[in-house]
Amino acid sequence: MVAQRILRAVIMGPPGSGKGTVSARIVKSFGVKHISSGDILRANIKQQTELGLLVRSCMDQGQLVPDGLMSRLILKDLKSMEHISWLLDGFPRTVSQAEALDQAYTLDTVINLNVPFQTIKERLTSRWTHISSGRVYNTDFNPPKVPGFDDVTGEPLVQRDDDKPDTVTQRLKAYETQTQPVLEFYRSKGVLKTFTGTETNKIWPHVEEFLHQRIFLDSQRAA
Repeated sequence: MVAQRILRAVIMGPPGSGKGTVSARIVKSFGVKHISSGDILRANIKQQTELGLLVRSCMDQGQLVPDGLMSRLILKDLKSMEHISWLLDGFPRTVSQAEALDQAYTLDTVINLNVPFQTIKERLTSRWTHISSGRVYNTDFNPPKVPGFDDVTGEPLVQRDDDKPDTVTQRLKAYETQTQPVLEFYRSKGVLKTFTGTETNKIWPHVEEFLHQRIFLDSQRAA
């Protein structure tokens, strides 16, 4: 089914919650465009746009990109998609960013993937990567044929710094601290929909059903 109306949605969830997989399935099932804030950042830096140069300057100085600059960057990109249904990923990260987005667009829904932190820790710390190809293995459900080595090249696998236990714990705590106020912001507006579970394949059918119902009801109201 393809959305019959313009859909404005945001997806949220901690690192390792399955956001990438769920986003890809939403794109395939509903014909929306997946918009990654990280992709927009990298593209502007690479193209050396005015905003991209400002972002690069912040990053070179080890500073966080200010909310105002981040909001300008994302909203500028969204302006070229006025007649396209989109799913925004990685933005907003703060209440200030959420308010800036709210002033420009009325969101239909904010999908929040609520996966227990313990599940995420187990999932992420079990990941091993073949650096040159980007192939990722998981010792729990997708292990390499030979422990510690890539299936194709036989080269050693490494655990990325982001996937080491201490780093994962810090990332999850930082996400929780930063994001909780944003979730409360959207909850107060009545657009937050939380899906709780430990497996993406079990969460997805509920997300799919919800979006089908949401789009159908909105289409009926518009008729």
